[in-house]
Amino acid sequence: MTTPDTGKKKQRLASLDALRGMDMFWILGGQSIFAALFVLTDWQGWKAFEAHTVHSQWHGFTFYDLIFPLFIFLSGVAMGLSPKRIDHLPLAERKPFYHKAVKRLLLLSALGVLYNHGWGTGMPMAFDEIRYASVLGRIAIAWFIAAMLVWHTSLRTQAIVAVVILLGYWLWLTVLPVPGGHGSALSPEGSWNAWVDQHLLPGITYQNRPLDPEGLLSNIPAAANAILGVFAGQLIAQGATQGQWRVAAQLFAAGLVSLALGWGWDSVFPVNKELWTSSFVLVTVGWSAILLAVFYSVVDILGQRKAAYPFVIIGANSIIIYLASSLVNWGYIANSVFGGVVRSVSEPWQPLFAVVALLTVQLLVLHWMYKRKIFVSV
Repeated sequence: MTTPDTGKKKQRLASLDALRGMDMFWILGGQSIFAALFVLTDWQGWKAFEAHTVHSQWHGFTFYDLIFPLFIFLSGVAMGLSPKRIDHLPLAERKPFYHKAVKRLLLLSALGVLYNHGWGTGMPMAFDEIRYASVLGRIAIAWFIAAMLVWHTSLRTQAIVAVVILLGYWLWLTVLPVPGGHGSALSPEGSWNAWVDQHLLPGITYQNRPLDPEGLLSNIPAAANAILGVFAGQLIAQGATQGQWRVAAQLFAAGLVSLALGWGWDSVFPVNKELWTSSFVLVTVGWSAILLAVFYSVVDILGQRKAAYPFVIIGANSIIIYLASSLVNWGYIANSVFGGVVRSVSEPWQPLFAVVALLTVQLLVLHWMYKRKIFVSV
């Protein structure tokens, strides 16, 4: 979605698209590379990498857990590059902002429901059989909250809100007793998240679990990922005056501090993706800032845009390719185009060739869209 013009040209970072594309790369099929390399080489090290291509079972962290919060963080970065205060404008001038924000919130949430019921089954016609909570819905909610703050408050207020969210969520989950609670307050069945989803979330939860990993309550701390991304974006926007390398170093250092705080908090409020604990927010923000510093240095400062091109074309159409991963059978297309090639190589090589074929057909489509300047945004 493009926001209304306020007289300032929006700053565009190649590294932002590249990092967003790297994030999406693992969803498109990149997570299968390590398993294929293990089959080819029988090196046990690939197994260690493969362990980070699945989500944590409960408490803990894998790099696959970073994909979702990194995307939310980057939505905040995009806002921070050209922050807009509109609270001083007359209501008539603010209405287009509100209209587009609400439209984006509702459209992304609706597309998230569509994504939930893809995979060749279609959406149920019974309202109580639909899963309403979704990845795109959470991205929309986090972005919406951050946008309202950016448009109406100062950086100081935004920082206070982020701190209050993280501390308040910690106290809510660990201090307030869950009505009729059974089991640990940080367990799948006994948490506030499960109680809220069972009593307030319409439809079904993911795999009919007690709580939905994208459920109602954990949308609150997810907004902090976007808010903290705004600060990263504003820091990068100052690069022209402060020096780009200095900004990159500050981003990297801030990421290390956030990681240290997150893992320090883990001892009393465990890092947990499904609960989206405050410690999880800090750990994911830490890695997000570090990765942004690296991509900003390589792509924007050193100018290595050609090397990042595959990631850039993914990031430029990230929403549409994410939806297509649910609605399009890319495996069938890849086999139809490259199946003969895959079967022609020796058996140990076939899994790797199959992964490359899957990624290639998607990248070819994205390359075609990018060259023709077809960018689908919400």
